[in-house]
Amino acid sequence: MLQSIHVKNLALIEETEVEFTEGFNIITGETGAGKSLLIGSVNLALGGKFDASLLRKGADSGLVELVFNSNAEGVVRKMQEMDLEPEEDGTIIITRKLSAGKSSCKINGETVTAKQVQALAEELIDIHGQHEHQSLLKNSKHLEILDAYGEKELGDLPAQVQTLYHDYRKAQDELEENKKDTSDIEREKSLLEFEVKEIENASLKPGEDDELEDRFSLMSNSKKIIEALAQAFNYTSESQENASSLVGGALRQISSVSGYDKRLSALEDQISDIESLLNDFNRDLSGYLTDYDFEEGEFESVSERLDLINDLKRKYGDSIEKILNYADNAKIKLEKYSDYEGYIRQLQEKQDKLYEELVKKSAELSKKRKAVAKKLEAVLKDSLINLNFLTVEFRIEINDTKEPTAKGRDEVCFMISTNPGETPKPLGSVASGGELSRIMLGIKTVMAGKDSIDTLIFDEIDSGISGRTAWKVSEQLGLLGRKHQVLCITHLPQIAAMADSHFVIEKSATKDSTITNVRHIEGDESVSELARLLGSDEESAAAIQNARDMRAKAAEFKGSII
Repeated sequence: MLQSIHVKNLALIEETEVEFTEGFNIITGETGAGKSLLIGSVNLALGGKFDASLLRKGADSGLVELVFNSNAEGVVRKMQEMDLEPEEDGTIIITRKLSAGKSSCKINGETVTAKQVQALAEELIDIHGQHEHQSLLKNSKHLEILDAYGEKELGDLPAQVQTLYHDYRKAQDELEENKKDTSDIEREKSLLEFEVKEIENASLKPGEDDELEDRFSLMSNSKKIIEALAQAFNYTSESQENASSLVGGALRQISSVSGYDKRLSALEDQISDIESLLNDFNRDLSGYLTDYDFEEGEFESVSERLDLINDLKRKYGDSIEKILNYADNAKIKLEKYSDYEGYIRQLQEKQDKLYEELVKKSAELSKKRKAVAKKLEAVLKDSLINLNFLTVEFRIEINDTKEPTAKGRDEVCFMISTNPGETPKPLGSVASGGELSRIMLGIKTVMAGKDSIDTLIFDEIDSGISGRTAWKVSEQLGLLGRKHQVLCITHLPQIAAMADSHFVIEKSATKDSTITNVRHIEGDESVSELARLLGSDEESAAAIQNARDMRAKAAEFKGSII
């Protein structure tokens, strides 16, 4: 659930923090106080588009921080995919810092991209505004709702169909890519045979190129090496004043007097060790110089071998391993071309078999979808009646797309009629914006037990409704709040009365600025706010009593569904 939101320096909000609760959270306030700004801030934190004009006047930067608590499987999996370690207690802190030049997002202190935040948000929160209601106009959304409702009955059939479809398309692409004219096949076959022969004739060995490079470098610099080593040997052994003779003289001098002072024994041992090491060094150096020899022919042989290998690298891969792998793949292609007609026949049979299986599974999925659709029709109709669609007819039409897709062969369309005697028509052609919001609420209520997302936000849910319809919407939101955390901005007292937690957004003006603040209210203060929503300019006894009656009616309903 969404535990809290912290907003700083956005539009009319200087700084405010709201701590939400489980159940049904209502936000009310006078027109222009900034109710929509709060939902807008949530969208910003979740990676929404930011305009610098949203910053509070005089502020260089703004901040939105959301604190969630969730250990849901989808949430944990999504965080792990982002290499983020979930907290043991399920705390997830999403922070977005905003400025005119740039914005930055963090999840639990780790910097992430806006797209990553959006991906995680899909598992945490569902925001329903006018745009989301409009998604009901798309048939693809209807199919998504039907499959989500029938998740248990459909089992893994949708996943099977999707996998079969992708396998079928892959086989289809493979067949198309390999269909060639006989002349093309012969040309490619001739080229492959040449390439395989060229690589095999080279008798390559893994690691051979590194060894040759080292040997080539040694031989290329032989003159420089010999000169440097000869000079070093001269310094340590050959010259009149060489290091060996000087160290030997030093040893003799110290040995001649070491008997007079025991402390000189340590120095004698040290210089003795130096002489021994220097003698070893001279022997090794002399041996290296004696053994250091190679024929001119060897240099040419190494050079030619390297040229051959580098030429093959340019053609077939930048390492011996890749060259050998290229040859192996070429042999596989040659084997394929040795019986090309048989190979194409195998690909065709593979494609046909996958298509046959896809059609079969799609038909099986369609049959189960139609059974689920009958159930969903009935429960959605009941849900819509509870939202004051008193004469509603609701039908789910499933048409065959002829050719299968990743979703099967079904095109799903929600059909509705809200007037007696009218034939149901596609949702988008008859439903108004206010009706769409209620239909979405009806769907969410039906799906409440199946939806894994904890937090639902409804904005503009009360658009175009009043009276009895408002009470019906209020009851459905209260029902939804038993299984989800629900946040709703409203101007209707019927909906506000159903709140488990009531928040009010207030605007105050000073000489220099206007400030919006959000605070939690309860008891008499909540009743007074309901009275204001009822249209009372002042707190008359009648208005207060009317508000109390609403609260009592809402409490009675909530008591009946717990």
